[in-house]
Amino acid sequence: MNKLSEKYLNSEPPLNMMAVVTMSNGGYDKLQYKSVLTPVPSEDEALLRVLAAGVNNTEINTRLGWYSSNVDSDTGSLSLSQNNPKEVNVDGGWNNSTPFPIIQGTDCCGEVVALGSLKHKKLLGARVLVRACIKPEGFHSTNNIWMGSDFDGAFAQYVKVPITEVFSINSDWSNAELATIPCAYGTAENMLHRAKCGAGDHVFVVGASGGVGSAAIQLAKIRGSYVTAFTTISKSESVKSIGADQVITRENDMLSSLGEESVDLVIDNVAGTNFSRMLKILRRGGKYVSSGAIAGPIVSLDMRDMYLKDITLFGTTAWDEVVFSNLIAYIEADKIKPLLAKTFPLSKIAKAQKEFITKKHVGNFVLIP
Repeated sequence: MNKLSEKYLNSEPPLNMMAVVTMSNGGYDKLQYKSVLTPVPSEDEALLRVLAAGVNNTEINTRLGWYSSNVDSDTGSLSLSQNNPKEVNVDGGWNNSTPFPIIQGTDCCGEVVALGSLKHKKLLGARVLVRACIKPEGFHSTNNIWMGSDFDGAFAQYVKVPITEVFSINSDWSNAELATIPCAYGTAENMLHRAKCGAGDHVFVVGASGGVGSAAIQLAKIRGSYVTAFTTISKSESVKSIGADQVITRENDMLSSLGEESVDLVIDNVAGTNFSRMLKILRRGGKYVSSGAIAGPIVSLDMRDMYLKDITLFGTTAWDEVVFSNLIAYIEADKIKPLLAKTFPLSKIAKAQKEFITKKHVGNFVLIP
């Protein structure tokens, strides 16, 4: 076997592959399933055959330009209206302008089929998860880029990624189950880690039935916390089944249900009109951690609730170094369980996203190339 062929698992990948290419900001018509060139890994990259790719809010929000500072609506109403926000897309991506056309897809379970260098030959054939949040300047910096938002991602048959972001996994979970993990669980683990969540803390999880919320429940329980979940009546039993100690439904007011100064930590990616109540329920010295604002990015903040109670507010996007290795360890030790709601063929991405935004499911959707 010559040096070139040693870089490939079996044979050289095909010249072309099928992928979903997001052409620009807009509706589902901007998602084009078509043949494109298969990426070629450089010296410090690996080429993965995508086995399964998770669906997240971020792909929908990026396509719609929701991250633009000119957008003040919740993600659901913008998505349902299918606005084509030509006037807001300049800063509509995670790092300002999205590099359209782009292959989205933040969550990837894949198989290493080719390498740019023989230095990492032992990874050939490995089943891996990809750490989608990349720190080009190192983990001392919060500057970050994301697979599927800043460069081509996993909504394709193949994807190339930096070798540093490839983590082999030893688990009997299915490919689709593993693909539910990276973005949702990485985000939740980062939130809990950054806030130093620990044993005995009373943690209030908002949006508890979603990908991040359901992950946060499990990850907080690993730390020995008491978890109160906020969700709908129809999903309350499902949320209890993954570890929530108490459930408050949206049909009830969280403040009157819990009382002021009743929780140590709020884990939130919802925001919206309940934001002010979340600060009310925090104890003195409590912590509020946000990773999103699907119910609306513009909130009402009474500064007195924050400074008179010595509350700390955390914004979390860039993952800390320990986060992804923690997740791999949890999976391999069976400390968490996947919440796979449904799978779809990659070609049916529009159908998957339309169903995803109805928020009738618990857990995560996954696309299979």
